[in-house]
Amino acid sequence: MELLISAGANVNAKDHVWLTPLHRAAASRNERAVGLLLRKGADVTARDKFWQTPLHIAAANRATRCVEALLPHVSSLNMADRTGRAPLHHAAQSGFQEMVKLLLNRGANLSASDKKDRQSIHWAAYLGHLEVVKLLVSQGSDKSCKDKRGYTPLHAAAASGHVDVVKYLLRNGAEIDEPNAFGNTALHVACYTGQEAVANELVNRGANVNQPNHRGYTPLHLAAVSTNGALCLELLVNNGADVNMQSKEGKSPLHMAAIHGRFTRSQILIQNGGEIDCVDRYGNTPLHVAAKYGHELLISTLMTNGADTARQGIHGMFPLHLAVLYGSSDCCQHVLSAGFDINTPDNFGRTCLHAAAECLNLFLSTRTPLHYAAANGRYQCVVVLVGAGAEVNERDRSGCIPLHYSAASTAFCRTDRPHASTHQNQEDGEKESFLPMCFDTFRCVEHLLDNGADPSLCNTKGYSAVHYAAAHGNKQNLELLILKEMTFPLSFCCQVESGHWECVTVLIESGAYVDACDPVGRSVLYVASQKGHARCVELLLCQSASCLLAEHRSKWGPLHVAAANGHSECLRMLLCSERGADLVNVTDAEGQTPLMLAVLGGHTDCVHLLLERGACPDMRDSRGRTALHRGAVMGREDCITALLSHSVSVLSRDFQGRTAVHLAASCGHADILSNLLSAADHSHPHDPITDRHGYTPAHWAAYHGHEDCLDVLLELKPCSIQEGNPFTPLHCALINGHSGSAELLLESSVCNSLVNIRDAKGRTPLHAAAVAEDVAGLQLVLRHGADINAVDHSGRSALMVAADNGQSGAVALLLHRAKADLSLLDVNKNTALHLACSKAHEMCAMLILKEIHNPILINATNSMLQMPLHIAARNGLATVVQALLNRGATVLAVDEEGKTGLFGSQMRKSSTSFSEL
Repeated sequence: MELLISAGANVNAKDHVWLTPLHRAAASRNERAVGLLLRKGADVTARDKFWQTPLHIAAANRATRCVEALLPHVSSLNMADRTGRAPLHHAAQSGFQEMVKLLLNRGANLSASDKKDRQSIHWAAYLGHLEVVKLLVSQGSDKSCKDKRGYTPLHAAAASGHVDVVKYLLRNGAEIDEPNAFGNTALHVACYTGQEAVANELVNRGANVNQPNHRGYTPLHLAAVSTNGALCLELLVNNGADVNMQSKEGKSPLHMAAIHGRFTRSQILIQNGGEIDCVDRYGNTPLHVAAKYGHELLISTLMTNGADTARQGIHGMFPLHLAVLYGSSDCCQHVLSAGFDINTPDNFGRTCLHAAAECLNLFLSTRTPLHYAAANGRYQCVVVLVGAGAEVNERDRSGCIPLHYSAASTAFCRTDRPHASTHQNQEDGEKESFLPMCFDTFRCVEHLLDNGADPSLCNTKGYSAVHYAAAHGNKQNLELLILKEMTFPLSFCCQVESGHWECVTVLIESGAYVDACDPVGRSVLYVASQKGHARCVELLLCQSASCLLAEHRSKWGPLHVAAANGHSECLRMLLCSERGADLVNVTDAEGQTPLMLAVLGGHTDCVHLLLERGACPDMRDSRGRTALHRGAVMGREDCITALLSHSVSVLSRDFQGRTAVHLAASCGHADILSNLLSAADHSHPHDPITDRHGYTPAHWAAYHGHEDCLDVLLELKPCSIQEGNPFTPLHCALINGHSGSAELLLESSVCNSLVNIRDAKGRTPLHAAAVAEDVAGLQLVLRHGADINAVDHSGRSALMVAADNGQSGAVALLLHRAKADLSLLDVNKNTALHLACSKAHEMCAMLILKEIHNPILINATNSMLQMPLHIAARNGLATVVQALLNRGATVLAVDEEGKTGLFGSQMRKSSTSFSEL
């Protein structure tokens, strides 16, 4: 190594997967090589394709000495790879206790999480590394920590069947019935994965055998479904599990066993009291379900135990209907053997014969015997049928003649030779059986053509026999048909679409036009690029196929479609072609470049390739959006990293003034937001990041309730919380009911003074909270000192806003707990009661009436001289009218149009009567 380095070898050279010599040395535990490379300037931060540094590699490969050598040179022990895993994760996964101890002693973060929020203890528990789990717990690791799907280490250990880890976690206080994000406990998980030993331990320690998950399934339901869950089901039944408990869809464990054909488990359930004719939400019994899925043995068991064959299920269908409809003849015979009347109709009057006819229609396609003989390559049959006068150009329902089927035939039946004793003999046997069948299909085509079959005839989709031969890669058939019909465009596209490069060669040698296009403008090169057939692309480019031809509607060319579908090899060939370099920034009908489409699809290899070939990262489409905008919306972190490394403009704005930072915050991509903010701060440290309406990324994150993004913004850009539109992020969070985001803002040092801030219309955060259905936001801002009677520029308080929007929960809270002022008037002199009645919010009106003790408010008039009685009567609020009258509302008072409350009521009745008439 020293000799190579002294001769000029690059110590940081990367191979095809971006591994440096330091990575390789660490992987092989070669501490001497690691030491030498470090002395010669090897980069300890170099990352491979998975973003793993030499430290990650060494930790994963139990290279303790190598880690000790690397540690003085690294700035952080917690750097994450592409999956978000730190070196400690990799050490825990490997199960090497000494490595874990070394990293923890040097300051590794015990609670570091990967991108799925899994900590090191999750991986150690899942892989059964008990000693590592013990070490992590002894160092303070949270044994109840959850990943993004709510899985705890106990769930992880239960899923993989590591009973010793399960026992240890339970002894150390792990919650036995803790549900994950789907409501599944560790017992659910163990039963679903068939881990009987773990399930036994959990049951013995008191796990709830009847706890339902979010869909209402108990562990018994999952044991009935599981491939290996028979022992778990027996265990649960023996320990008091309810065999008739139904899910939210009404399915019992016996239904679940019937769906998956679990014969033994169905017997156990029945023997332990499982209800045979229990119906689900659709009215189906287990017998219906077994008939639908074609489980013949299960049907026998259910019928032996008294299942009702005449019970009607969904749409009034009987088990026999379902057996017939789903084509299970054996199940039909079993149900009929019970003496069921075959002519019994369902709710739509359909008998079982109707169901059978419905299935039969799928197979009736007006094909003649010649069609079938041709399709199966039966040459002798074809000769006999044609000789007997069969019409060679007879069409079936899809417009195909026998020649279509013969041209496409792939019925190359191989007959195994039982006497072949060696591998060579087997190969010879296969060749002997394959070649005659291959030749038979060719002879079928030849015989049909010789007897008048027309190769130019097209089916209902416009395809001829040439297209079929091309699409199925039958080279011999294609060559024969080409002699008879020289029509290439569609057959060329069909051939390329299937990737049969040998047949493409045949077409090219036969003079096919390489720039032929189909009716929608897709060139042959476009189709090959779309499907990722690199060999076909290479052949076409060698024949000077044009990269300029674009599809009619979207104006996508070969480069667009290759980039959009992630076909990096095809894209490389296109870019290396004669005109490829000039087309790297070619745009489609919407102004999208290949780079934008590659980022949109998350095809990192294509993104790197395009950027290396000179693609402009700052080009905008017709809406002003760049590739970076697309990456931010779709969460393409790797693509964004590639764009940032090529100096993309982070604050480029679309036609609404939004940057990629806005979009990352709006879509909840916290890691991307962090990267973009860091890049923006480096290039434009003092620029406010506001869109056309003055909204910052903080506004968008709060509006959509992305708390993790708000955390990032509060850490990296705290001043942005108070920038831009005066309808603050706090307003945004509250108006959409995101009380968690609102609490995060209010508890930060930056925003604790925002609780009574006003927007351009004078609305406080309390006004915004009054619009939302969730009252948690209201309670939050009131706790932080919100002014209950603050009014906006229209004179409305939060109570008036809630009443106007029909938020009865908010009205009740503001009245009963906060004692809001009911006498406040808006600019039109409406009280909260006026507003509730004007929008026909009866519940809100009644809540307000119960709190009115001043008779003046009952008869208060607005600027149109209307009292609440006028408005309530006009809107048909009979309960409110009665309550107002009981509270002394004046019946004879007139509004500015001279109408009384009685007149409004009569108008309402008249309009109702007229509509009925």
